[in-house]
Amino acid sequence: MNLPGALKQYFGYDAFRPLQEEIIVDALAGRDVFALMPTGGGKSLCFQLPALLRGGLTIVLSPLISLMKDQVDALQASGIAATFLNSTLDGNEARARLRGLYGGDYRLLYVAPERLMLESFLEKSKQWNVSQIAIDEAHCISEWGHDFRPEYRELAKLRTHFPEVPIMALTATATERVRTDILKQLKLRDPRCYVASFNRPNLSYRVVPKAKPYEQVLALIRSRPNESGIVYCASRKTADSLAAKLNVDGIKAKPYHAGLETADRAGHQDSFLRDDARVITATIAFGMGINKPNVRFVVHHDLPKNIESYYQETGRAGRDGLPSDCVLLFSAGDVMKQRRFIDEKSEHEQRVAHEQLRAMVAYAETRDCRRATLLRYFGEEFGPSCDGCDNCLNPRETFDGTVHAQKFLSCVHRIQAKSGFGFGLNHIVEILTGGNTEAIRQRGHDQLSTFGIGQDMNRNAWQSIGRELLRLGLLAAAPGKFATLQLTDAGMAALRERKPITLTKPVDVEERKRSKHRAGEIECDEALFERLRVLRRRFADERDVPAYVIFSDVSLREMARDYPTTPAAFGRIPGVGQQKLRDFGEPFTAAIADYLATHSRA
Repeated sequence: MNLPGALKQYFGYDAFRPLQEEIIVDALAGRDVFALMPTGGGKSLCFQLPALLRGGLTIVLSPLISLMKDQVDALQASGIAATFLNSTLDGNEARARLRGLYGGDYRLLYVAPERLMLESFLEKSKQWNVSQIAIDEAHCISEWGHDFRPEYRELAKLRTHFPEVPIMALTATATERVRTDILKQLKLRDPRCYVASFNRPNLSYRVVPKAKPYEQVLALIRSRPNESGIVYCASRKTADSLAAKLNVDGIKAKPYHAGLETADRAGHQDSFLRDDARVITATIAFGMGINKPNVRFVVHHDLPKNIESYYQETGRAGRDGLPSDCVLLFSAGDVMKQRRFIDEKSEHEQRVAHEQLRAMVAYAETRDCRRATLLRYFGEEFGPSCDGCDNCLNPRETFDGTVHAQKFLSCVHRIQAKSGFGFGLNHIVEILTGGNTEAIRQRGHDQLSTFGIGQDMNRNAWQSIGRELLRLGLLAAAPGKFATLQLTDAGMAALRERKPITLTKPVDVEERKRSKHRAGEIECDEALFERLRVLRRRFADERDVPAYVIFSDVSLREMARDYPTTPAAFGRIPGVGQQKLRDFGEPFTAAIADYLATHSRA
């Protein structure tokens, strides 16, 4: 069978995504392959299709138990013989699957690295006619990667145990240094290396000054009714409190972090995958390899520690290629928190972590195209602007901020002169706005000449100005436990010489100015789309799988645009392979015909 024919038969697609076909041809030729493809770029297909077209068993190494079941459910729904072995199975089920492996019943086996590398398991696997090994999330093998896992180091021994079996290493995020490390650690032989573009054109990127974070997150979620999203938090406590508040405000949300019981964590993830929970509030413990394609927004409530993490976490949005939003709430205080965490590391780790944090802060504070800034970090050049970030879509208005800057800088200077040391951003803003706080009265700061001189603007506006003066290098946040502000040499010169200072107006999180047609958008009959979502959910519940295992949102939108009412027309919808045509063709075409009986085509 030719490759396009197999692609359509098993997966229901008419064309490969970039680099997929070349990788599959090399894999079928028995070559070692390294593939760096962005989240949603179709990495899994690169080893799944060869597994169906060659004899023997493909072993897929995956770091997360939850992902294994997800992938296997999706493969089985497409009529593909796949299974997994992990600690969630009872003894009888595990033995039954092992019998199937000895009998050659499966084409793909998903397993964790630590299980495969057990001596007893390796001995068993040598009797299963292993013809390909795929290592997912391969960056975990590198200490320079953002998610180093010691158990991945053991995979270096695979070449000794399976000297003739081709190995495929796959990842979505790796700098040049990490790529080199992966090839070396896995001992790949003359590998074909494929690096796809890191650009995700369907994602929009925005950075918003962090003012009232809960209200900002709530407004953003409410502006996207019925859509799924992830809110990443720096701490377990924040993840728990955010979820609790959202539920009080009528948004079905679940927390996810390492502090939860294993069963609760799995249950919360399952609720999210099945659309019972609309939002998951999570620490970085959540998400590697999450296969939910219809995550429409990812919010970072707190600053990530490096761009690799940020890129991978935002990459969980819009895996189906439909328009999705990535929003980062940013404050100088979060930078200081990250620096305090870094100060607790060893000297070598501190050097790497500070370097990574500087790049993250530069991304958050840039006025340049955010997409270009992200891609440049991974060694990829992009044009000067895009149609999918705040800085390009809606360049912030600037204004002559000389007077405001003078007031702020003067206030910082007066406090330093009176007290002999600096204070944090909030305290300075309270003085400028004439705040009647105990801290101000106690220190006599209500006697300063700058007390109350900023009452023409609210506290949020002054905080925004303070953050921008930090970004412009006129103020510095002192290291240590408290993020106290002090004038830099440039700030002192600006104050003394009354230099003109241009400031930018902040943008509210609720604003959603976009280009008319966003990348990946599929215009369709929204009423029919909603009806098909209900039908999809019914089948998903009957089979006890997430809804996207039945059909993705892309497939449903194509149905709601093309109105297929015959098996032939339904079979042409992307994502409808032979098995899904047999299983779902009749009920879905009947539902569309029933809808057309009372509605005209949009």
